[in-house]
Amino acid sequence: MINGVEIYIKREDKIHPDVSGNKFRKLKYNLLGISDNQSVLTFGGAYSNHIVATAKACQMLNIKAIGVIRGDELGKDLAQTLAQNHSLKTASDAGMQLHFVSRQDYRLKEEMPFVRDLIKKNKLQLIPEGGTNPKAILGCREILTGKDRDFDYITCALGTAGTFSGLLEAAWPFQHLIGFPALKGDFFKNEINKYTQRTNFTLQTQYHFGGYAKYTMALIDFINWFKKTYEVQLDPIYTGKMMYGLFEMIKTNQFPKNTRILAVHTGGLQGIDGFNAKLRLKSKHELI
Repeated sequence: MINGVEIYIKREDKIHPDVSGNKFRKLKYNLLGISDNQSVLTFGGAYSNHIVATAKACQMLNIKAIGVIRGDELGKDLAQTLAQNHSLKTASDAGMQLHFVSRQDYRLKEEMPFVRDLIKKNKLQLIPEGGTNPKAILGCREILTGKDRDFDYITCALGTAGTFSGLLEAAWPFQHLIGFPALKGDFFKNEINKYTQRTNFTLQTQYHFGGYAKYTMALIDFINWFKKTYEVQLDPIYTGKMMYGLFEMIKTNQFPKNTRILAVHTGGLQGIDGFNAKLRLKSKHELI
């Protein structure tokens, strides 16, 4: 309890060692509905949790997976890339076929000529970057159960707003949801409105720390303090920013006394090794 406010963490990161948190939820109905001889094609960056989760889930289900990766320079020396990038190596070892494209071409997604060619040649199911689509929302609705009815607030980090939209659909009308966007932009409400008409939410947009995958040493120090204090690992892209913002809100008395808050831990921990590798190049700090 902090300042008279109770915080509980829903440990979605404990669902599965490789397909954890919201990635498991988003992929569930996308992959369970795949027919025989159908392949999956999806998109992501070099350290994408979604790419790793999709690769591992497809491996378990014996489904062929194709990953379109942003950054054509990564494919010029694949052996070196895989030696230095734990995320891509994990995906490759799980059997995912990796295709590296330029950042300019990557913006085209399904309209890239080589992707359109793959669609013609293969029986493919496309899953968008981050995994958010109507089937993903169905999976994310299952995060909340009857045991979560007693909470006044539910908090969650936002990347594509899919998990948050599923939580909104599953929450009780008297509960208020607080979203913490992990990147800049004023598009989140429009994205949420694509999947739900619920309005019992607010977005805290000041805790993105500069944008997607951006950070400050204050955030790194907070994540390390949180782990030492509560023995819970947060990630610097999503859950660390959410929990930092939530603690700031509590410290500044933005919740009444005796409020009960459920913070959803959406996973994303597999990318910490890669993040630490980049962090060491800039400072002596790292995530413990």
